[in-house]
Amino acid sequence: MLLCLAPLLAWAQSDTIPRPQEVTNTQMLGFGASEVLDTYLSPEKYIGPELRYISHTVRQRTGSPWRRYLIHEGNVSTCEDRSGDGTTLAALYDFRYAVHRSWQLAGGRLQLEAGGMINPGLGVLNNTRNTNNPAQMRLFLHAGLSGAATYRFQLFHKPWDLRYEVMAPLVGVVFSPNYGQSYYEIFSRGDYDHNAVVTTPFSAPTLRHSLTADFNLWGVRWRVGYLGDYQQAAVNNLKQHVYTHALVIGFVRHFKITDIVP
Repeated sequence: MLLCLAPLLAWAQSDTIPRPQEVTNTQMLGFGASEVLDTYLSPEKYIGPELRYISHTVRQRTGSPWRRYLIHEGNVSTCEDRSGDGTTLAALYDFRYAVHRSWQLAGGRLQLEAGGMINPGLGVLNNTRNTNNPAQMRLFLHAGLSGAATYRFQLFHKPWDLRYEVMAPLVGVVFSPNYGQSYYEIFSRGDYDHNAVVTTPFSAPTLRHSLTADFNLWGVRWRVGYLGDYQQAAVNNLKQHVYTHALVIGFVRHFKITDIVP
């Protein structure tokens, strides 16, 4: 956890002088497909369309090598099993806060970044075929490493940015009922049974990455690309995964915020 938070602490110590902030905010929609498995609800895999909203903000002090990321994501999906007679509804909101140290290479055309991130999330899975255990809560807090690479170039006499981002948790805590345990036992009777579980890449290998391109068209800065989000865990003798592949599209805004010092 300290390893993941070290970039955040370094940024807090080195970026205390009030300077204008350069802000890049991107609002995106993602259209893709999800595969959902939760053995607490069903041994079957469910596959279906997903809709995702992403607010991606980067803040950087003028002249500072440190960049802060604030990423809000919300997604909903409706998935069916192989026979088509069962449905799982999935919804999740998660937030990622990251701090990166950046380096400019190749005369400023290539920018590399590396740092740490924290990622809380809250969601639900609902299986419409179940009557005894119809829903499963998703609640987690992850900390890990993240990085990015941006390559700037000219195409058709226009500026383009080709960008790759990756985030991977190293340690976390997730909520999970134990095998055979009901939510009634947890919340009504207060029977705790290892329901707050510490995770590592061995028990919950998770990865989020994206490859996008920014370009100007019709007076708007657009971002288009691919998002892959692979969340999984095997705890308390239960398995869960939510895999997403999505096309993302949105618009990018650049502006500055000037601090007012009394």
